[in-house]
Amino acid sequence: MLLAIKNWFIQDKTEAHDPLHEFKRSGENRYIEQAIDNFNPDLYHYLCTQSDPETAEDICQKTWLSIVEKRQYYQSNNTPKAYIFRIARNALVDEFRRQNKFMCDDNETELSSEVEDSNFNAACCEQLYRAIKRLPIAQKEAICLQLEGFSLNQIAEITTANPETVKTRLRYAKQQLKETLGEPK
Repeated sequence: MLLAIKNWFIQDKTEAHDPLHEFKRSGENRYIEQAIDNFNPDLYHYLCTQSDPETAEDICQKTWLSIVEKRQYYQSNNTPKAYIFRIARNALVDEFRRQNKFMCDDNETELSSEVEDSNFNAACCEQLYRAIKRLPIAQKEAICLQLEGFSLNQIAEITTANPETVKTRLRYAKQQLKETLGEPK
């Protein structure tokens, strides 16, 4: 009885910690469903900051399909979220290349909704998102990943860039955002 409780506790802790490892190990759909429940909202949000909502939805689906089809390649020494974002990022880059749209067009990325003065926080968020959308793609990607909670090393892993390069991209992105939003340098 004690052993069963111990195994249940360990299994429950592992499941909550790394559903992709459990999916790789067992192939049970409940683990991939748990991963989707845990990470898809953040993934979709990140992809929306990099593209339009329709492309973001397509890339989300391609990402999860790729994870299911290639589950044997998952390394449990990665954080699941960083692994998922790396696959999504690569799929997004492939899509941009396919569309010959790797460089960002400011006219396409404008947010069209009008914000009333009474909703100051929403207006600030919209202004920030507009400023982020205008950043060069490498800086936009780095700042969005940082806003998603990734560390410098995780961003470097996801983007396959040197940590010093990521640090520079973040510095330039923050400097540009300060200038765009009217804050002093």
